[in-house]
Amino acid sequence: MGAFQYDIITKAIDYLVAEHDARPDLDALAAKFGYEPTHFQKIFKDHVGVSPKRMVQYMNYSRARDFLLEGYPTLEAAHAAGLSGGGRLHDLFVACEAATPGMVQKRGEGMEISYGYHPSPIGDILIAQTEAGVCWLGFVVDEDRADSLRRLKAHWPRARFREDAGGTQKTAEHVLRIWSGAGDANDKLRLDLHGTNFQIQVWRALLKIPAGGVMSYGDIAAGLGDAKASRAVGTACGANPIMLLIPCHRVIQKSGIVENYAWGAPRKKMILSIESDRCNKSSAKLRD
Repeated sequence: MGAFQYDIITKAIDYLVAEHDARPDLDALAAKFGYEPTHFQKIFKDHVGVSPKRMVQYMNYSRARDFLLEGYPTLEAAHAAGLSGGGRLHDLFVACEAATPGMVQKRGEGMEISYGYHPSPIGDILIAQTEAGVCWLGFVVDEDRADSLRRLKAHWPRARFREDAGGTQKTAEHVLRIWSGAGDANDKLRLDLHGTNFQIQVWRALLKIPAGGVMSYGDIAAGLGDAKASRAVGTACGANPIMLLIPCHRVIQKSGIVENYAWGAPRKKMILSIESDRCNKSSAKLRD
């Protein structure tokens, strides 16, 4: 797919996320972006893996378990499933550099952070990095870049920022390779994580949840040795500065309800559905 088509599909995804409640139909969506409906459906499905209609259906589902492969009762079970199945684990492909408590307290003082916006199969993303590695990964929400940048700067209010999409381009490509299941364990992407000790523990636990599956907040808490800490786990997931790679979207309520995502529940459902479909197709190929 050419760069122009890629950008169009990215904008279409952002539009669908923002307007999912209105359930926009294929004809209106194709016309908005200047395409004939049949052709637009083909390039959308080739790029994303599902049709626009199917994506909107996923975003309006209330329960993750309606379309996900499985949930895992323990972190060990999740990790074992990722090592043996098609849902490759992100912790194979990233190296976490946790900041010292002193650095966290300084809230970015003395840091220079470069950032850039990039298209992706799930909408435009904002990537920021320091010399130590990726320190932020967020979505452009409702096609508003200013909101994403505001969140980044609020996370490090004392840092210096420099827009450099060219400098973050290779990082964006690396991120998407890992998320699509094409990571290389010999070429790990470095993450520069700033958080409390508990937050870092939770984020590292999330890296062990394979694509196509989910865990509950309570299961994550139990895996960390405190079954009563599910609310604290939820807070740590909400504070995750590196979405997608640290897959807080794979953590749901015990009931299976999909809510509580910093970038909106519809986008969370969309990401889960794409991961699930991808893993189903991978498993079918292995069976064949």
